[in-house]
Amino acid sequence: MEDPDVTEMKKKCNNREYVLQAVKDKGKLLEFAAPEFQDDEEVVKTALEQDGEAMEFVSDRLKDNKDMMLLAIKGAPWTACYASENLRADKDIILESVKTYGQTLYYASQELRDDEDVVRAAVTNKGLIIKYASLRLRDQKDIAEIAVKQNKESYHFLSARLKQDEQIKALL
Repeated sequence: MEDPDVTEMKKKCNNREYVLQAVKDKGKLLEFAAPEFQDDEEVVKTALEQDGEAMEFVSDRLKDNKDMMLLAIKGAPWTACYASENLRADKDIILESVKTYGQTLYYASQELRDDEDVVRAAVTNKGLIIKYASLRLRDQKDIAEIAVKQNKESYHFLSARLKQDEQIKALL
């Protein structure tokens, strides 16, 4: 049995006033709105304020809007995975997400996987994510220590040099 809210949204998906009120109450109903409302800044902002996970249903154009992406991340940090390629290279976006959802490093641009601030924040949250850091940063002792302290399994993704380091091995 389909949720009555979904059924009603499907019927009224072209009515802007209805869509705006519906996503204010349940942001993810944006999925069933007409495409023009998934690209409407007011409707999308309203949906994201209610539920950051609504970012999944936002138009590609607005997935490239920094303010919209930051709003989604505020409510659901993992939604950075929906960011445009452009925003996956934006340090503010990725850093905001990795602070509470380290896995976002996986979606970051190669340049940001080599950014000390971004990688340090990511491994502080989730040590294992060091496997997606650049080789250079997997060989940086202070970042390696943070990762191994957070999760001992991250040792397996360190550089050969650091795997031989006595201070790193002592953390195991």
